[in-house]
Amino acid sequence: MIVLGLVQGLTEFLPISSSGHLRIVSEVFFDRDAGAAFTAVTQLGTEAAVVIYFARDLWNLFATWCRGLVDAEVRQTFDYRMAWLVILGTIPIGVLGLLFDDAIKEPARNLWLVSSMLVVFGIFLGLAERFGPQRRGVESLTVKDGVILGFAQAMALIPGVSRSGGTITAGLAIGLTRATAVRYSFLLAIPAVVASGLFTLPDVTKGDSGVSAGQMIVATLIAFVVGFAIIAWLLKFVERHSVYVFVWYRIGLGLLLLGALSLNWISAT
Repeated sequence: MIVLGLVQGLTEFLPISSSGHLRIVSEVFFDRDAGAAFTAVTQLGTEAAVVIYFARDLWNLFATWCRGLVDAEVRQTFDYRMAWLVILGTIPIGVLGLLFDDAIKEPARNLWLVSSMLVVFGIFLGLAERFGPQRRGVESLTVKDGVILGFAQAMALIPGVSRSGGTITAGLAIGLTRATAVRYSFLLAIPAVVASGLFTLPDVTKGDSGVSAGQMIVATLIAFVVGFAIIAWLLKFVERHSVYVFVWYRIGLGLLLLGALSLNWISAT
């Protein structure tokens, strides 16, 4: 589980699908799927990293939102509006996650689907990078943007799509700069992933995954440490570089996986 915790920390914030990578690594190296519950719980480690990294921003958003509920002047501020955009953007993944819970835990983890989503959404990310105007900053975010990015995040319920990949792709497509799309992606993920991890916590040691509570804790701690480092690196990276390196990585990995499945080198289920 140390390996899986490392994979979670490395991939959670990159637009390459952490759940897809955990599914692939579990199958290739351990010949079994650790399960959707394990994936959700280890994400608590990486989300703790986000909370700590953006602690000041999160506190400002929360405090401003609370004051805005009773103070009309505060409702005109950017932080109050951003807080509502995060809440609004969280609704789609929460509703769809509950509606399709059974499908997410089993059928959606099929490696044929995972590999296909890596390729397809890798292409979408490349197109968004190529044709997105990338002129809009975080102050320009609207309610419409919040809805669009919320549904884009919800696509990550399918392993292989990538939560950050979906929101960054949608963000670039609607004209946000890379830095804005990535930063909002981090903030938007916090309530959804924390809720998902806590909701599935009782299931992590159930079934035939063979995952103990101790293993889960170690993997989550590793994911936290590695994830914290990745946040700082990614925010600096996207300010100066395109996301094409992730595009080619996704497509290459997806095609490699499709080839391995076609030759029956690994099992899809």
